[in-house]
Amino acid sequence: MTDSGRADALLADLPRAGRGRLKVFLGAAPGVGKTYAMLQAAHTQVRQGLAVLVGVVETHGRAETQALLNGLAQQPLLRSEYRGVQLEEMDLDGLLQACPGLVLVDELAHSNAPGSRHAKRWQDVQELLAAGIDVYTTVNVQHLESLNDQVRGITGVQVRETLPDWIVQEAYELLLIDLPPRELLERLREGKVYVPEQARAAIDAFFTQTNLNALRELAMQTAAVYVDDELDKGYRQLGQAAPALRGRLLVGVDGDIHAERLVRHASRVAERRHLPWSLVHVDNGTVRDEQSRLRLQSAQQLAERLGGEVVLLRAGEVAKTLIQHAAERRASLLLVGQSRPGWRRRLFGGGLAVRLLRDAHGLEINVLDQEPTPEVKPGRGERSWVWFDYGLALLATVLASALAWGVSSVLALPNISLVFLAAVLLVAVRSSPGPSLACAALSFLAYDFLFIPPNFSFSIQREEDVLTLLFFLLMAALTGKLAARQRRQLQALRETQQETTELLDLSRKLTAATDRQAVINAASQHLSAWKELSVCLLNRDSSGNWSTETGGPLQFSETERAAADWAWAHDQSAGMGTGTLPAGRWWWWPLSVDGGPLGLLGVRAREGQTLSGQRRRLLMALSQPLAQALARARLAQDLEAARLHGETEQLRSALLASVSHDLRTPLTSMRGSIDTLLALGEAVPLEDRRELLEGTRDEAERLDRYIQNLLDMTRLGHGALKLARDWVSPADIAGSALNRLRAVLAPLQVQVDVPAQLPLLHVHAALIEQALVNVLENAARFSPPHGQLQLSAGTAAGELWFAVSDQGPGIPEQERSKIFDMFYTAARGDRGGHGTGLGLAICQGMVGAHGGRISVGEGIAGQGTCITFHLPLREQPEPYREESEHEG
Repeated sequence: MTDSGRADALLADLPRAGRGRLKVFLGAAPGVGKTYAMLQAAHTQVRQGLAVLVGVVETHGRAETQALLNGLAQQPLLRSEYRGVQLEEMDLDGLLQACPGLVLVDELAHSNAPGSRHAKRWQDVQELLAAGIDVYTTVNVQHLESLNDQVRGITGVQVRETLPDWIVQEAYELLLIDLPPRELLERLREGKVYVPEQARAAIDAFFTQTNLNALRELAMQTAAVYVDDELDKGYRQLGQAAPALRGRLLVGVDGDIHAERLVRHASRVAERRHLPWSLVHVDNGTVRDEQSRLRLQSAQQLAERLGGEVVLLRAGEVAKTLIQHAAERRASLLLVGQSRPGWRRRLFGGGLAVRLLRDAHGLEINVLDQEPTPEVKPGRGERSWVWFDYGLALLATVLASALAWGVSSVLALPNISLVFLAAVLLVAVRSSPGPSLACAALSFLAYDFLFIPPNFSFSIQREEDVLTLLFFLLMAALTGKLAARQRRQLQALRETQQETTELLDLSRKLTAATDRQAVINAASQHLSAWKELSVCLLNRDSSGNWSTETGGPLQFSETERAAADWAWAHDQSAGMGTGTLPAGRWWWWPLSVDGGPLGLLGVRAREGQTLSGQRRRLLMALSQPLAQALARARLAQDLEAARLHGETEQLRSALLASVSHDLRTPLTSMRGSIDTLLALGEAVPLEDRRELLEGTRDEAERLDRYIQNLLDMTRLGHGALKLARDWVSPADIAGSALNRLRAVLAPLQVQVDVPAQLPLLHVHAALIEQALVNVLENAARFSPPHGQLQLSAGTAAGELWFAVSDQGPGIPEQERSKIFDMFYTAARGDRGGHGTGLGLAICQGMVGAHGGRISVGEGIAGQGTCITFHLPLREQPEPYREESEHEG
């Protein structure tokens, strides 16, 4: 054995992280002492200091069992009323909230009361285990799903409450509680199992010596399989070689009434032989009714519950396909059911089992005999369709006979048969093999009666005409059967093509979606074509409440909301058609990736419609690309947030640098003026004092603008740049910026060209205004006295631009790409000498946070500098569009 195999065996023995351990007390029948043994084991754990809580224990009035409950903490049961009957069930939520170390749960196969979260108690246990809580539980062997048919054959009783075998096989411990049948019957007579009236009825109906011996053997076999698995695991942990290949069991299943029985038998055979197993269905294009499809779907779901693999193959020859698949999977055993008897199978070489035995080499073939079942008569609708097909065969024969009689004077006798062959092909294409063979037989008789001498008689005079008729019948039957088979295969191909087209169409739409809303819109557009279903997509907001992203405003009952909550929390389907909260009308399927669910898909059949198994499987297939698209959209959103965060950090760094660099100038000037006034006092002439005070005031105003800029930046939040976007007119932004700089711009000739009809911007108005103020102030500082300064705006290529042009010294072309770098100062020009306010780096951060950019060019008449903001335009709001169209 390899080291990796030994490591896998050691890891398999360890409990999964955060998951509790399950210990099962298995018995052959009620009364053997399972609950008693479980309570004794619980007291042992209590003495060792473990917190033990009784979830539910059924004492059935047994005094010794009731005595063992003393000293154990019990979770109160939930009480509900159903059809006038008071029912008590285990309080699952209370146990999860209490979160003890160990919970006792009796009768694992119990069916919960209608309206409970889960249909079965074993599903409650799975949720407790998932929460990290250990569970002790009891179960009788007759409740195992794979033994359901055997138990019915032994006892004559159909056990309704069952549970999947894998729950018992995956238990951390399994303890067989055994009691000889004679002692059990004695306890039953003494009233230690049931009250005397019930005990007497139980002995007569179920608790017989023979039944108990048979059930005892089944319990021992189940325990033996568990022990064998543990033994095999132990050898592998020691590093000793295990059988390299044990083979595989394949069970071929059709949609007949024995499908589930065959699956259960396959599960038991695979369990006894320690073989992995698969359910294989070969779709040869046969047209199936709704009952057959439902039986096949139930068998496939049963196989999944019992731990089998479900395989669907499409081919024309069933036996050959099964043998080929067995060779590919290296299967050693193939199990099939006995074919239904029929004259065609007896005539053409037997059924599936006979062909497998004849063609398979080195493969063990097991055939499960059928149980006698009453013949199911077709319903009125099915019977009408059958008679319609056979009526079509008769009509086609009559029309072909009339046509052949009409052309008999022109065509030779051998060519007339082609008319009848065409009728057979027409019937075969339009119906099934039965009517096509009937049409072939009728055409054979009509051809003989009308055209083979002597006419209007079934007698044949010439020997060569006998051979001609036989060949005609053979060719008609073969062509009819081949045409019917092609029709069935075409129908199967159309169904497969429909599924593939659905997947391809949705994938193509999702590929073009760049954000979550686009993904939701694409999915809604695709699923809205299914007129028989109502589909919605839910998501949780930051407060944990449900929000409907598509499907319209929906009102959910408490049951629907609980099912949706459970499906989201446990990443499993819930609601209608499942074992969890099935009372509602919606089926919930989480759209999940590795990080958890990204959305919740809800499906409900409209009035008078049903959610078919094919639609359910298709939805499950479509959910995978939809979940991946949602994950891709979330990743794109995270990348955009990371980019925005990076620009924010760059903006903050530039802000701090500008604070330390640019605020020093006005402070130094103010301090110098104040020191001069304090030192010289009255010695300073009045005019000079006035000039010093005015300079101090100007520098204070300049400092006030700097501080106002800092306050505007700090209001944007902590840790990330949050843009409070709103629709605003570009003319309003320009007017507000010019109003704030009235004193600074007073000595200049300012020209403004900002049309009022420009589209609205969806921006943080204070940020864009501040960036514009910074550039205008920078341009004013370096403009000559009485120079020109232009502010203009317009649109181009889906962008709106603001341009500020001056007549200053300008910026050398080779340095224009560097002026947005922090602390960069040109030797001359706009960045030289006196600083730059908050700096063009901050302006770039403000505009970049909106997805825009800044460019630098020549100023007025080729002199000075022109700095242009480019901001992206979004689709205008509805009222603004209507107003613009009206004005136009």
